[in-house]
Amino acid sequence: MGAPEGLEERRALDGGGSVLSSPAMWVGVTLLGGGGAAAIFGNGGSQRFLQSYLLAFTFFLSLALGALFFVLISHLTRSGWSVTLRRLAEDLASTLWLAALLFVPIVLGIDELYEWAREDVVAHDAVLQGKAAYLNTNFFIIRWIFYFAVWVSLAEYFSRLSGKQDETGDPELTLRMERASAPGMLLFAVTITFASFDLLMSLDAHWFSTIFGVYFFSGSTVSFFALLAVVVLFMQRIGFVRHSVTVEHLHDVGKLTFAFVVFWAYIAFSQYMLIWYGNLPEETGWYERRQEGDWTWASLGLLAGHFLIPFLFLMSRHVKRRRGMLAAGATWVLLMHVLDLYWIIMPQKQFDTAGRIPLHGFDVLCLAGFALLFIAAAKQTMGRRSLIPERDPRLAEAMAFENEG
Repeated sequence: MGAPEGLEERRALDGGGSVLSSPAMWVGVTLLGGGGAAAIFGNGGSQRFLQSYLLAFTFFLSLALGALFFVLISHLTRSGWSVTLRRLAEDLASTLWLAALLFVPIVLGIDELYEWAREDVVAHDAVLQGKAAYLNTNFFIIRWIFYFAVWVSLAEYFSRLSGKQDETGDPELTLRMERASAPGMLLFAVTITFASFDLLMSLDAHWFSTIFGVYFFSGSTVSFFALLAVVVLFMQRIGFVRHSVTVEHLHDVGKLTFAFVVFWAYIAFSQYMLIWYGNLPEETGWYERRQEGDWTWASLGLLAGHFLIPFLFLMSRHVKRRRGMLAAGATWVLLMHVLDLYWIIMPQKQFDTAGRIPLHGFDVLCLAGFALLFIAAAKQTMGRRSLIPERDPRLAEAMAFENEG
């Protein structure tokens, strides 16, 4: 099948060589390495640095997982409108190999982040002893090897077949990706759920919420759609995907961002309401720590900033079809996702700050370092091939897409 004409912007980014040749990669490594050195040899504290590192790691992991979800759901639903957006999602999901490498410092500092990894603490805690069969260092590492094996394999599989279709134009490749998307989605659902339990919920191993996996998924997905809007708008600003991604596509990305803002709020409220209604000490303590001192304002800020403000702002059709306004709304959603993860990670009892929000320069340092690393990895992938699936059989449908409402 021939590609539609008029897509002169369809070309790869410059810089598709080795990711190690990217200045952004080395600046990011320097920032993280410098922060780690300052924590170890200075008075910043390695535990506090690891908190910041976990925050940045989880933020960028969630974006990559959101991208992988979009790739899977696009194939599972045989989506036509999203074809010209799917390649960008494939490229963002392809950064999961980098997340696997960056997980190593978390393993090395596991006993400073998680109480259940400290034998001296477990020895005097009956609850942790009861969960030791699951929450132990060796099994934790095994599970994460499995998670990353699934995620990286899925990302690589769909990206590889999509790229191969650019060369051959074989429609059978589309059918293969559609058939693989259903089992892929099942694996994705299981792994993202247990990964959220391991990475975030087990920071307080006494606490549990069976809906927490959905909470993390909803935050990951809404933040990915916000990132997708920002990436597309930036690409168009520098001369890419100007014809293949239209205001109609951006309108739908805005609608999906709005929808998952509501979904996140629904899950967040459901979790809070059920725990409040049940009033069990082992569950309510998690929220009590987030309603003490300055954390009260952070909780209220999360309610307003992660739900009320984007809900009211993105409700308008006008906003979703105006590039500047959509960019502002999407950027705000990304910032609120950082606040959400900060609110989850920082108030844990092992990092007791007497109700004060423990802001630290390490937070900015780690977020900046991770941002540079992931930008370098994504740019390297985007530089290897076209920014849209040039010979996808549904490309013409995507190019002709128009919103009806």
